[in-house]
Amino acid sequence: MKKLLLVFALFTSIIHAQEDNTTELDLITDTSSAEAFIKANKSKGNKLITFNEEKHKSVLATDLFKLPFGGKTTTENNFEKTTYKVVEKNTVTHYRLSYILLDSQQMEASKTKAYRERIIASYHNGSPFDFLAKKYSVADNATRGGDTGWFTKDNVSLFFDVDVIENNHTEHEIYTLDNEEKGLYYIVLNTHQPKEIKEIKVLKIVEQKN
Repeated sequence: MKKLLLVFALFTSIIHAQEDNTTELDLITDTSSAEAFIKANKSKGNKLITFNEEKHKSVLATDLFKLPFGGKTTTENNFEKTTYKVVEKNTVTHYRLSYILLDSQQMEASKTKAYRERIIASYHNGSPFDFLAKKYSVADNATRGGDTGWFTKDNVSLFFDVDVIENNHTEHEIYTLDNEEKGLYYIVLNTHQPKEIKEIKVLKIVEQKN
């Protein structure tokens, strides 16, 4: 009888713990409350993750994008239980370009501009832009053929020291931009038109199993 009561008490405590956790999770309705939860429940596994529909193609990401705002899903293994909750859903304008960066610190500005015109002429004469970027660009993404990948307005500074997203250029148009103050000269290929891409922010909660 005592064993039966002990088992019942243990089962009841587990149920209450699960209910408390569910209630706490239900109170998380946005990124602010998610960040507050992470701060109050410090764990290596607890984090706020941004998923981009264009970049993230895993089975998990695909399933998360199917969830509504506030939707939850759980995965388990022998050691831990992981819960994901969608706390924000947005559609964000993204941009994608390819560019060649020339640095006039290596030569006079006038010579750099003349050098740039010769590179553009090579492009118009049939040289692939990615080949020219790998050969001439001093930017970090030169090895990728100058491709920026998809980026948002907030991330322009990762690639450019000039404004590139307010310029209205047609797809596949090539143009130049200058930052005279810093001596930076760009050749930009408008490889893609702006694109609306879905993003979600997901709270990940990891609970260890006893």
